[in-house]
Amino acid sequence: MKLTPHEIEEIALLARLELSDSEKEIYAEQLSVIFDYIEILNEVDTEDVEETCQVTGLMNVTREDTVGEPNDAVQQKIINAFPEKVGSLLKVKKVFE
Repeated sequence: MKLTPHEIEEIALLARLELSDSEKEIYAEQLSVIFDYIEILNEVDTEDVEETCQVTGLMNVTREDTVGEPNDAVQQKIINAFPEKVGSLLKVKKVFE
């Protein structure tokens, strides 16, 4: 699948990236190679292959969430160290407009 610099420009617009003309050429070439490889992989028969999430044999280690007793000294230390506060509330910058 051969991508054009125009298609890369559309992808960059969606990703909010500013690319130079030379970068568009480079990425068009590189992504085309990747998509060609994916086409080759699509030809492989995987009908009888069992799904695999990971291959290392490691298992997730989880624990129960527990609610602990609040430590007033630690809480007060955090409040005192915070740059902006209103009483015992910590003031942070807005995330959304």
